Amino acid sequence: MKRSRGSCDEGNDSSEERRKKKKKKKKKKACSDSDESDGSRKKRKKKGKKSKTKDKKKKKEEENFAEMYERELRDYRSEDSHETEDEYNKKKGHIGSHVGMLLKPVKKLPAPENEYYKATVYEVVTVTGDVRGAGTDAKIFVTLFGEFGITPKAHLTSKSESAFERSKTDVFRVRTNNVGTIRKIRIEHDNTSMNPSWFLDRVIVTDMNRPHLRFYFPCNNWLSKDDGDGLNVRDLLGTLNPMDVPKGNKYIVRVFTGDINGSGTDADVFINIFGQYGDTGERKLDNDNDNFERAQEDKFTLDAPNMGRLRKINIGHNNKGGSAGWFLDKVLIEDIGNKANYEFPCYRWLALDEDDGKIQRDILVGGAEATGMVYNVAVMTGDVRGAGTNSKIHIVMHGSKGLKNSGKVFLEGGEFERARTDLFNIEIAALLSPLSRVSIGHDNCGVSSGWYCEKVTVYCPFTGIEQTFPCGKWLDEDEGDGLVERELYEMLSMRQKRLKKNPWSLWIWTSDMRGAGTDAPIFFQIFGDKGKSDEMKLDNNSDNFEAGQTDKFMIELPDLGTFYKLRIWHEKRTPFAGWHLQKVTILKTLTKEKYTFKCNRWLDVNEDDREIVRELPAEGSLVTEVMPVIKYRVTVQTGSVSGSGTDAKVFTCLIGDQGDTGDRLLSNSVNTTNKFEKGSIDEFIIEAVDLKQVRRVRIGHDGRGGSSGWYLGKVIVRQDGQPESEAVEFPCYRWFDKNEDDGLIIRELVPEGRSYILENVGYHISIKTGDVPGASSDSKVLIKMYGEKGDTKKEFLLISDNDLEDYFERGRIDIFTLDTRDIGKIKRLLIGHDNVGLQAGWHLGSVQVTIPVHGLQYNFPCNRWLDKNEADGRVEIEVYPSEIVPIEILINYEVVVVTGDVRNAGSNANVFMQMYGELGKTEVLILQNRSNNYERGATELFKIEATDVGKIYKIRIGHDGSGIGDGWYLETVSIKKFATKEERKKKKKKRKSGDEEENELPSMEGTIDTYTFAAHRWLASDEEDKELVVELMPEEGLEPEASVIVYEVHVITGSVMGAGTDANVYVAIYGERGDTGERHLKRSDHMNKFEKDQVDIFTVKAVDLGDLKKLRIRHDNTGSNPAWFLERVEIIDTKEETTYYFPCQRWLAVEEDDGQVARELVPVAEAFVKKDPNSSSSAATLGLEQK
Repeated sequence: MKRSRGSCDEGNDSSEERRKKKKKKKKKKACSDSDESDGSRKKRKKKGKKSKTKDKKKKKEEENFAEMYERELRDYRSEDSHETEDEYNKKKGHIGSHVGMLLKPVKKLPAPENEYYKATVYEVVTVTGDVRGAGTDAKIFVTLFGEFGITPKAHLTSKSESAFERSKTDVFRVRTNNVGTIRKIRIEHDNTSMNPSWFLDRVIVTDMNRPHLRFYFPCNNWLSKDDGDGLNVRDLLGTLNPMDVPKGNKYIVRVFTGDINGSGTDADVFINIFGQYGDTGERKLDNDNDNFERAQEDKFTLDAPNMGRLRKINIGHNNKGGSAGWFLDKVLIEDIGNKANYEFPCYRWLALDEDDGKIQRDILVGGAEATGMVYNVAVMTGDVRGAGTNSKIHIVMHGSKGLKNSGKVFLEGGEFERARTDLFNIEIAALLSPLSRVSIGHDNCGVSSGWYCEKVTVYCPFTGIEQTFPCGKWLDEDEGDGLVERELYEMLSMRQKRLKKNPWSLWIWTSDMRGAGTDAPIFFQIFGDKGKSDEMKLDNNSDNFEAGQTDKFMIELPDLGTFYKLRIWHEKRTPFAGWHLQKVTILKTLTKEKYTFKCNRWLDVNEDDREIVRELPAEGSLVTEVMPVIKYRVTVQTGSVSGSGTDAKVFTCLIGDQGDTGDRLLSNSVNTTNKFEKGSIDEFIIEAVDLKQVRRVRIGHDGRGGSSGWYLGKVIVRQDGQPESEAVEFPCYRWFDKNEDDGLIIRELVPEGRSYILENVGYHISIKTGDVPGASSDSKVLIKMYGEKGDTKKEFLLISDNDLEDYFERGRIDIFTLDTRDIGKIKRLLIGHDNVGLQAGWHLGSVQVTIPVHGLQYNFPCNRWLDKNEADGRVEIEVYPSEIVPIEILINYEVVVVTGDVRNAGSNANVFMQMYGELGKTEVLILQNRSNNYERGATELFKIEATDVGKIYKIRIGHDGSGIGDGWYLETVSIKKFATKEERKKKKKKRKSGDEEENELPSMEGTIDTYTFAAHRWLASDEEDKELVVELMPEEGLEPEASVIVYEVHVITGSVMGAGTDANVYVAIYGERGDTGERHLKRSDHMNKFEKDQVDIFTVKAVDLGDLKKLRIRHDNTGSNPAWFLERVEIIDTKEETTYYFPCQRWLAVEEDDGQVARELVPVAEAFVKKDPNSSSSAATLGLEQK
């Protein structure tokens, strides 16, 4: 390397000059010690030091690649990677690359790293050889490898039709990245057209910024699948002397196929060798023999530049042929030039139907276990005619500056049909994310080889970065520019930051005893001090969980901190599904953190305690204390109301200070056979790792069975063996029924003395089904939300708030509510369906989650299929919010309404209520649910989300008088809410400062205020005072001056022609201390109300309003003559004996005046009313005041 740089600066030294220099050096070495001066001794010491540093460098070079790679992963910092890649794309924009967007300025990279991003023009001259058939019609590409990096693949295009013809010299200008001193080039063609074979004599590359740097790359070989050695890609070494012929290297590759049944393959095998100085590129291993047969050794010779110490190989096949599956024992490589031998042991299948289903593997030198980086690749085929292809698609992922790449990876198993998205998991031993670019192409084989690629998306769980690479072009020799491989660049505006996950190795040890194995699918979940994983299913292509067998799986987990337990289970309750688990071991492949979870028990409905779920405490060097396994005795008391029992399957989950038990089916009752009958008390044992203090109980049923509705009294939880005084009681006394109460069949309960209605958060989920043909679905839709404080369970959305008959119909919005514990700000959600039904597929438009108690609304645009037969075939997806919109903050109220136990006390009318407090008033609230409300002696419980009114001083409650038997005897109303905190004012000040408020949500805890309102009266048109509305004050904390008073309302109709009305008239009176709400003026002292020049007197009872400020009067425009001319309204406060005058003198009519049927009037002095009614000035002034 140093020599080549020297030659670049000094020019070409002749061979004679070199010989002279060597002789001088020999003479200096031959000098005796006596002749040496002090200065020469110092120089020799310095040389000695230099030689030592060189030795150190050599030692560094000889470091274990696996250790270097693991160190790179451990030292990874996402912020650094972001800056580098943004800089890359920014510079690409200056170069005029495919990324045409401006980016925010980022930190300057230190030179010479920054040199790579400077635009440079290279002149590339190709000389085609003078042999028969030397010319080519294929498309030629060149890649430059230099000291600063590697350029993207450049297409050498020419307007001349005679380019690359025999004996022809072609000149091209390539504008690309600056790679500094060029070390080698890779030149290739795409093997398209009628005559793709090409005999290349040489290539000359000149850096136009430094024209004296002209590099010569002799070739004198075929680039052809049919001629020479069958390669259509070559790596050429350069020299500044056109007469020099750089020497390459030879690698002898010995491939050993395993000696097991079916181990041989008929597929084409490829290898890519990676070393210190790059890679060989993909090479097909082929000779005249019948290669890769069972127990056979095959030998191949590869010509390539010197790659220094070898680090890894990527070996695989293209899955062609009748028996493509291949069991590879090992690969031995002899480096002829460097006189070194390398072993790459494998001992695994490369087969779609064996092992992990991979047909390509990265193998490190010596078979060292390395952390495989997983890349989730989604390839979208365009929605244009003929877009699909039968060709073999491949991809190459390139890291920063192109210095590292994945090698060519075949995307097997994809359909690549029109408008489909194919998903692939690529595992390689290289950290490339964030990618600088991807290369995607195909082999141009098959009947319809052309392909229209829409885009490629790559997500790396380790970095949490998802990148989108748009294409929107044909890869077809007969379409567009004829390319069958393209370089794609990221659209940076679409980059997403996802959840970071680390790779782990998981071993499952099935016991070595009779009947220990199982065919059931196994699920598990891991708990750490920073959270818990998702529930994961263990599956691969092998026959797992056999007796005496150890099964290994690769999984990805987010940062969960130190693990303390694992839950493992299966879901089969059938005979022969039982499983005896010995232990589970898990290892973080990066840091070698290891945990063991011992079991040695059955998961079988016919063995042990007949449970199929086990919780196992973590053991290992990282675990300071092994948690005990506790038996919890759960007592479930079914209510004694009519029809309270259930035939459905009931499950529960205990939630404590340290984790939860997960949903456990309550199938094995300790004391009863027929469970969950009316008035019954059933006991169950739940075994789990110590939860510490149990804080919540989640309980529900599956909604199946003839009589699935269930009325639950309470749940009692205590540790088995402890006294009953230690038990914690979780009261409920509500229905779990789709047709009763609020329709919920799952509830979260809190201990007695607390209110789960106030503490739980309502998540209102609006789901819009797409407006495309076939968008509707018959499947059951499920959702799971992930928040800062935890996540919800996967919940099926069974009961819609807007009561539509068929859910998830085309173009429609379905609204659901999940009532659960506070999970904080939502980070992402999972949504999908169970894929069951005649029309299971579903097109999801968008999801909106509104959380009133947080004052936030989350929007999740989706616009995609969840269908096995559409797009990427997925039926579950994770989505992230595109925007978070602030909304009005509401709080939870618990409202209990008791109907009296007197004859005909019940009502079928619609009941409403409004609350007034020190901070304001709520909207008019409708109190109803799915039950038959307000029956005689009934107690109704409602959860209301409304604005915080502070300390409540009155409520207004009534009904609309609709239905048969509308009269209602109201006994009492009680309201619970969290006390309003004075600190909220301080928080509002903090909001102005900014940062703190952004992460702060209203607390769902605090002191509970209870307000009781005694009514003991009829709200009926034929009882007592015949009023349907009443205002009530709380029994506790009554203000001395507060009382219910009677307001006399005198309504004076005008004397103009046609002034009277037949419509229904309503009035609302506003004062210093609230308002009366809108009251229907029904009972006047006249039979025929609101007639011309008539005064009608009404009474309105309300809590003292103080001084009156205004009134609002209107009519409903019904009847034969609704138009009404109102002269004025007079209101007498009977307590203060004060009269308020509200002049109007205007029409309330759609065909008169301004067409309004409602007016707001303000009080005036009595003297104003007594003025001459014919005075024009008074009318004009009145018009200004009254609306």
